[in-house]
Amino acid sequence: MLTPLTTPCPEAARGRRRLGAAVICLAQLTVVLVASITNIALPSVQRALHISESARSWGVTGYMLAFGSLLLPGGRIADCTGRRRALVLGLCGFAGCSALGGLAVNGPMFFAMRAGQGAFAALLVPAALSLLTVTFTDPAERAAVFGVYGAVTGAGSAIGLLSGGVLTQFASWRWCMFIAVPFTLLAAAAAPRVLDESRADDVRLPGLPSALTAVLGLGAPVYGFTAAEQHGWGSPEALGAFIAAPALLGVFLLLQRRGEHPLLPLHVVAHRGRAAGLLAVGLGGLAVTGIFLLLSYYLQRGLGMSALASGLAFLPFSAGMAAAASTGGRLLPRTGPLPLMAGGLVTAAAGVLLLSRVSGGGDYGAHVLPGLLVLSAGVGPMFAAGSATALDQVGDRDAGVAGAVFNAVIEIAGALGSAVLATVVTAAGGGPAAALRGYRTAFGCSAVALAVGAVVVALVLRGAPGGSRLRRVPDSRSG
Repeated sequence: MLTPLTTPCPEAARGRRRLGAAVICLAQLTVVLVASITNIALPSVQRALHISESARSWGVTGYMLAFGSLLLPGGRIADCTGRRRALVLGLCGFAGCSALGGLAVNGPMFFAMRAGQGAFAALLVPAALSLLTVTFTDPAERAAVFGVYGAVTGAGSAIGLLSGGVLTQFASWRWCMFIAVPFTLLAAAAAPRVLDESRADDVRLPGLPSALTAVLGLGAPVYGFTAAEQHGWGSPEALGAFIAAPALLGVFLLLQRRGEHPLLPLHVVAHRGRAAGLLAVGLGGLAVTGIFLLLSYYLQRGLGMSALASGLAFLPFSAGMAAAASTGGRLLPRTGPLPLMAGGLVTAAAGVLLLSRVSGGGDYGAHVLPGLLVLSAGVGPMFAAGSATALDQVGDRDAGVAGAVFNAVIEIAGALGSAVLATVVTAAGGGPAAALRGYRTAFGCSAVALAVGAVVVALVLRGAPGGSRLRRVPDSRSG
């Protein structure tokens, strides 16, 4: 029997989906990479643009605020207007802000372009994740591609630290901004050729009250954690943000329950399985972001490494993370998410506990490398399984907003981890010996948090509907 000419070849369709996944992962890698590159380049930016010490942090804060606060509206805009369209627009906007940021002539221009990067990232990142969700509906294929996505997300920070060190030392801080332009434009050009358009026709954009409370409610904790790290937990900026955040989010949730077209349908986060996935990736974001920050300080200040050498020191983590996440993605259909998520968090806790052995006369190979390798072996499978579980059974209708929630959790957890761990180190006092005590205490606290999180994830996931197995994503027309 001949196959009709109108029926696509399964192999060709599968190849096109893989190309689409490659484009999405390239977009995600670029965003994650640029975010971490800037941390390395900021001292050079400060000197070149004559930015004051107190204002320098806005190079990071501006990006985090724009990205974290606009994620939910960005995800819903993608659902309503088309995810592929939102992805392309976000990529082009990110490229434009990166180019202008690299050409910045003063601090305000640089800060504005960093905020612009965050705003366009808040549009493209949920669109990219939702396109993965609606494109890969088969559980096995979807688990494998989320393994790759998890590897890209987790390892991108380490790759960014290395790239930032190389570019800052051998070229210019401006190339830390320019580097995003060719990759984002390449992804934007390829996306229409390998990705199908996807939208939810029965979903409307939310009203102004929902959008405003979402932006302010998500932006408040991000700002609060940043202010706490800079000015202390008792500062008016931090206290005001922490008081405003629950009030704003409470109003937002009330509006979602009563609204006819909610910005965040509550069933997206009320599902126990998805809640377990979000908790796992949140703990992973807290661990990777906060611990990388402390390790970069320790390697440069404690062991006297250069920015380039400290970036190279994270390469084993990147390689281990990529391999472990890919393996986790392949195992997920057979094992289910429970052992990969809970076991991954326990393994990550062991890796962080190994890092707590750092010392002033320490050696990278003896005191840092083993912990990094064990950490990567745990975080990789956890991210692969957590990403797939956090978006399990969402369906096409809410894929964009679910992707936004996923990234908002990682963003807020990363801000929390950086602020809390930096505060622990600062509280230990001044001087090299006090800093070492602070590093050890911070790593020990992180290990405990990851271990406790593993228990909570296991308990929540065991009580999830359908047990601990992923199922096929419902058809887009089913809502």
